[in-house]
Amino acid sequence: MVDLSAALLELIRLTSTDLPADVEAALRGAQSRERPGSAAAGALDSILENVSLAREKSSPICQDTGTPLFYVRHPAGWSTRQLRQQIRQAVAEATKKAYLRPNAVDSLSGKNSGNNLGDEAFPTLHFEEIDGDELTVDLILKGGGCENVGAQYSLPDDRLNAGRDMEGVRRAVLDAVHRAQGQGCAPGILGVAIGGDRGSSFAASKEVLLRPLDDVNADPELAGLETQLLEQGNQLGIGPMGFGGETTLLGVKATDLHRLPASFFVSISYMCWAYRRRRMTVRGDEVGYA
Repeated sequence: MVDLSAALLELIRLTSTDLPADVEAALRGAQSRERPGSAAAGALDSILENVSLAREKSSPICQDTGTPLFYVRHPAGWSTRQLRQQIRQAVAEATKKAYLRPNAVDSLSGKNSGNNLGDEAFPTLHFEEIDGDELTVDLILKGGGCENVGAQYSLPDDRLNAGRDMEGVRRAVLDAVHRAQGQGCAPGILGVAIGGDRGSSFAASKEVLLRPLDDVNADPELAGLETQLLEQGNQLGIGPMGFGGETTLLGVKATDLHRLPASFFVSISYMCWAYRRRRMTVRGDEVGYA
């Protein structure tokens, strides 16, 4: 099998230092909506200056380079064991080059591994065998601040008067945004999963964050929910970094999963403004990035 360690290192560098164009465009749109001279406008000015400097100097966009989440879709015949080894090698090398901050801490001893390699869950790797001959590797870097304000609700929820329906989902998601305030480094992007069990629901709420900000959900009901949550989330007035203002959210992406009759989970993964995600595609000897 071909050695992709160098290509994976470049994927990590791009993800850490070069914010995707759709995210930058959304931030500039948010900047144009804020009152000049306001705290919200000042926060967005600083964010956008930081984005430009990080790209120019090939330095991390944020000091917290987060948990690396890899989603690997591979043709039949590829060795996931070798892919795992190459990804871990690239992560360790990226840490040496300071594209990643050492973030892997043993939960029992408190010791940092120093190279972003922990047990099998750090970095987080997902593998899926697909048809065709093209390999894709998607990477999300998810920071600790936004991870800490993620939430999961079990409906019905009497506190929110939220039942097992789309209105209940709406109430749960907006409650999560309100409780997060600016602690998730707003303006944020929400990944929302409806259904599943506790584990699969949270996993799906993260994977849905791979979607571009400007796409439209193929399910009309979920598309309507995304639009409604984005509009109503931005009416909460939390604003960039919690300073108040017009933009609390840059986007909402939702998905649904089958569930047990006894359970109805709504999981919200909050992504900060540093929405770091990139894709590497390998076909034969050709490697591309998006």
